[in-house]
Amino acid sequence: MVTHTLDDGRAVDVFLGGDAAGLPLVMHHGTPSDATTFADWDAACAARGLRLICASRPGYASSTRRPGRDVAQAARDTAALLDRLGQGRFVTAGWSGGGPHALACAALLPDRCAAAATLAGVGPYGVADLDFLAGMGPENVAEFGAALAGESALRPWMQAHGEAFRHVTGEALAAAFGGLVPAIDREVLTGGYAEQMAAELRRALAAGFDGWIDDDLAFTRPWGFELGAIACPVTVWQGELDLMVPFAHGRWLARRVPGARAAMVPGHGHLSLVTRYRDEILDQLLSAARP
Repeated sequence: MVTHTLDDGRAVDVFLGGDAAGLPLVMHHGTPSDATTFADWDAACAARGLRLICASRPGYASSTRRPGRDVAQAARDTAALLDRLGQGRFVTAGWSGGGPHALACAALLPDRCAAAATLAGVGPYGVADLDFLAGMGPENVAEFGAALAGESALRPWMQAHGEAFRHVTGEALAAAFGGLVPAIDREVLTGGYAEQMAAELRRALAAGFDGWIDDDLAFTRPWGFELGAIACPVTVWQGELDLMVPFAHGRWLARRVPGARAAMVPGHGHLSLVTRYRDEILDQLLSAARP
């Protein structure tokens, strides 16, 4: 882990891995999580000549909070971080709450972003043809209900319902997720993978809930860019059994992102999608980025 300071003085918590001389792959973590989310992708990225870069969004881990941020802020922060690292052209992907942030990079950094992917990425709130909450587990329905009422309602909800994640163990993680994980995801939440994810959550939330709160608020507001502006190749990956980000979100994005390739996967959930299809995701990004 390294810490970089952006031109506006904010600290950014960054994980670097893969091939240091390779094509940069900027990964955007889920909600809540941090820069270490994709640490176990290190060897797979190195084998493909990809430089793995993941930053904790503002308010997570040791990254300075930026109150009121929108999804589009991720593109500005990504450009600033890549400048710091001496990188130009890149590919990007975002998992879950990271999905919209990857799309922001595709839309707002057209001269640098060569390809993008969303992995069980959340769709926008308030559009006429997507019922945002339909199909979500009860915990997410309650969480976004609080988010829609604003930070004054969301922060006490977090304190009442999110505290367990600040101290969670791998053994307790499946139970902590409750109705958000179908059987296929519970099968994934065992052993080393569960321990890794629990450690990510503890690290992400060590200083409190600011990053999680600001993510949720950003998801319930306009993203700050138009999907129609995306010109690079995009693949939309979505698991059929997902209870955190329902299948309808993936189908909506696949219809609305210009030229998107839909990778709608039967029989998989939110977690099993990225553990089972990691290699295919990386190979597809590389293929799409080729001139």
